[in-house]
Amino acid sequence: MSGQGQRLNVVPTVTMLGVMKARLVGATRGHTLLKKKSDALTVQFRQILKRIVSAKETMGETMKASAFALIEAKYAAGENIKHVVLENVESATVKVRARQENVAGVKLPKFEYFTEEGATKNDLTGLARGGQQIQSCQSAYIKAIEVLVELASLQTSFLTLDEAIKATNRRVNALENVVKPRLENTINYIKGELDELEREDFFRLKKIQGYKERELERQMESAKSFAEDQQAENFALQKGVSMRKAHDMLSMGTEKDEDIIF
Repeated sequence: MSGQGQRLNVVPTVTMLGVMKARLVGATRGHTLLKKKSDALTVQFRQILKRIVSAKETMGETMKASAFALIEAKYAAGENIKHVVLENVESATVKVRARQENVAGVKLPKFEYFTEEGATKNDLTGLARGGQQIQSCQSAYIKAIEVLVELASLQTSFLTLDEAIKATNRRVNALENVVKPRLENTINYIKGELDELEREDFFRLKKIQGYKERELERQMESAKSFAEDQQAENFALQKGVSMRKAHDMLSMGTEKDEDIIF
């Protein structure tokens, strides 16, 4: 994966570890939502594709029927019916309006046709001859326009969905292959650094504890040796005093008085 071995340049602290975990949770949630959005758009995309295929098949039949109806109208009313039709048409009877449909957060344009009654006086078109064929030709072309509007709506939605699916899939791939692995590598790096710092602190505490124990033992040995020396000194001192007293007692009878010279 492209995100393996990469990580963010952060300071390995407990606070930053919490921040990275929160970002990873957000990235995971966003990846799940975008994946669901991509699936929903893909389902809608396939449905529109089926409808486009069906509309194109219908379009072929409708345009063929319209062309035959136009030929029949020209045969019945004559070749020069264009100016007659234009004289009777004041405004379009079939109009198109646009709206938007929201599908998983994507706004798809929709085109709808509608008919305004009383906008034309084409009921009298072809009154002289070929009126029925002209009306049939008009109905055939209205059906063709309806199919064209539906096909235009489907094609526009198809292109919009295609771009939305591509953008969503790029985001899903970026989260899955770049963002999430980078955050996971960063979290592993911070955990490793924190574990190393914890081991260093534990080793430092053990060294300090060992030093204190050795210092305590040395002080105890020093105090013990000092006590032994003091005891020996006291014993020697007491022994020296006793010998001096015994010597004085023994030497009391042997002393001679000094001669007195008159």
